Amino acid sequence: MLFSGYIFDVEGTLVDSVRQNLLSLQESLDDFGVTVPYNVLQLYSGLDGDQALQLVAPALDVAERKRLMEAKSKLYEAKYLRSVKAFTGVRDVFEALTKRGGRIALATDCKGPELKHYLSLLNVDDLIDSIACGDDVEHGKPDPRLVGLALRKLGVAAGQAVMIGDTPYDAEAAVGAGTAAAGLLTGGFAREALTEAGCFVVAGELCDLLTCLENESPRVVLLREAPPKAGPEKLG
Repeated sequence: MLFSGYIFDVEGTLVDSVRQNLLSLQESLDDFGVTVPYNVLQLYSGLDGDQALQLVAPALDVAERKRLMEAKSKLYEAKYLRSVKAFTGVRDVFEALTKRGGRIALATDCKGPELKHYLSLLNVDDLIDSIACGDDVEHGKPDPRLVGLALRKLGVAAGQAVMIGDTPYDAEAAVGAGTAAAGLLTGGFAREALTEAGCFVVAGELCDLLTCLENESPRVVLLREAPPKAGPEKLG
């Protein structure tokens, strides 16, 4: 086994929710008089919500961004949440990891009813050792503190853990926290975007993850310097 700790993102990694999240954000932006193409929003999927709004809607002030995110959350819960499905094979992967002695944590920006619903879909509560969520930290990914909190809750050294996510922001958070990063293509990002952000391995789907982890070595990622934190560029 390559690692003793496995930290999983949730949205786009364990549950198929990227499209629903982006549509609810797009509709909420429209309600605030801001039109943003879906493919532009896709670029910032998984990025801390306030940071994403600063990039796609720079004219909005702090209070407006807060109101928009609250409106988006309500719309998502009311219109889209029930259409979210778990990806195939999550329990099988978690069982395989725990049978090898691995400890599992979730590190996700989501919280409240969303997280509760996702956990009900996944049916893996008995296999999860700890959860770090949006209720625990002020800033979302790529800020590394969420991953760092998951590490501390797991009681696993950073060099013995891997963060699995579907966005470059997951990978950047992992590298910032000192863990290895593995990527999945289920979030809509290209393989190159994930590897450039720090993923030492990229799998097509979660069910392919174990084979990929067994066939690749994380040592290059763990020994190298963290990539620069330039972040996404502003639009326009």
